[in-house]
Amino acid sequence: MKDKHTLMALREGFLGRAVYKLKDIDKKFNLIKEGSKVLDLGCYPGSWVQYLLTLNCDVYGIDLRDVKGLKFRFMKKDVYDDSIFEELKKDFDVIVSDLSPKITGIKELDYERSIDLCYRALFIAKKVLKSNGNFLVKIFDSPGLKKYISDVSKSFRYVKVYKPKASKKRSNETYVIAKSKHNL
Repeated sequence: MKDKHTLMALREGFLGRAVYKLKDIDKKFNLIKEGSKVLDLGCYPGSWVQYLLTLNCDVYGIDLRDVKGLKFRFMKKDVYDDSIFEELKKDFDVIVSDLSPKITGIKELDYERSIDLCYRALFIAKKVLKSNGNFLVKIFDSPGLKKYISDVSKSFRYVKVYKPKASKKRSNETYVIAKSKHNL
């Protein structure tokens, strides 16, 4: 059975329900300015890319799975592959990450994998995000969340945790919003 956000996404031509999470976050936190250069980590199936394109953003995406039918720069690679930095220059205004591990059902393992992906996204942000750039990352609400927020706070002036309305109530996913990267 499809929930209301999934049905709405289908009706409105979006490739996934996650678009409403990004829209909610962007509306509340003014994360993405029109025309921004944005890197989307874990961009499959492409609904975040679709939203970014409506803002006339210059979009780059990385995922292990192909995203078809959209005009943006796409790399079919693992975010852990350091060769991504050969193509990515330090000039992104915003980095968004909806990366998620393959869920095993073993909470501790799933949490550990989620945190690891979040740290990789933070590492990428530190390398290719402009000074004063913004960062958004999905994370599971877990024992590692507090330390992750602390670590993100070392590189950004503003950090907030937020669960968008479109997130399923039973889901333990939440998002870390980080604005105004400072270079140390």
